[in-house]
Amino acid sequence: MCRCSPRLPVPDSVLCMFRDQEEAETVVDDSSKHGGRLRTFPHERGNWATHVYVPYEAQEDFLDLLQLLLLRARASVPSLTAMAEFHISLSQGVILRHHWISPVVQSLKEHLASFPRFTCRADRVTIYTNDPKSRTFIGLEVTSGHSQLLELVSEVDRVMEEFSLPSFYKNPSFHLSLAWCVGNLSEELESCLQELQEIVNRFEDSSYLVRIPGAEVRCKSGKKIFSFPLR
Repeated sequence: MCRCSPRLPVPDSVLCMFRDQEEAETVVDDSSKHGGRLRTFPHERGNWATHVYVPYEAQEDFLDLLQLLLLRARASVPSLTAMAEFHISLSQGVILRHHWISPVVQSLKEHLASFPRFTCRADRVTIYTNDPKSRTFIGLEVTSGHSQLLELVSEVDRVMEEFSLPSFYKNPSFHLSLAWCVGNLSEELESCLQELQEIVNRFEDSSYLVRIPGAEVRCKSGKKIFSFPLR
């Protein structure tokens, strides 16, 4: 029997070369696994989809209102799906490499630390599409509290610019998305827009339900959620 020599360790430079290659491999996106939605950008290992927003915790009465809106809207677009969670966006969806997450979160914390709490109101039914017009949304547009949201966006934009990431849209229409469907079906939904607005206006305590407390900002990066309480 021959005695085997001990295996030499693989140099770090070689390991890194293969690790980088693995992270660069694109994962095949199967839209059937997420309701037919297509990603705005391809998923790659090591890339984290990131989004900054004001959360809204829906109560039972708000969900009752949503069901009434869906009942009417699905008569025009049967494929409408209720949102799983509700929020007002303060940033575009951006991509972060893993090692950027901590410094971005720290910068957001510093920029938002002294921002005061506020309340906004979202009570105007509006139809939206995403940039590639691959999805259509029913939303409640913000009608008061717009100036405070703009100030928040200004702080978030400073962080994005610090890391050479895209800033938010110019002249944004702040809104709370309620439901979505695949494709550009804005015309079909706009045909029942007035009826949807009347449902909101007539709903008991709707003036209370559509008040959104601006008590915290959140940043979701991949599956991680970071919270920044406002002062």
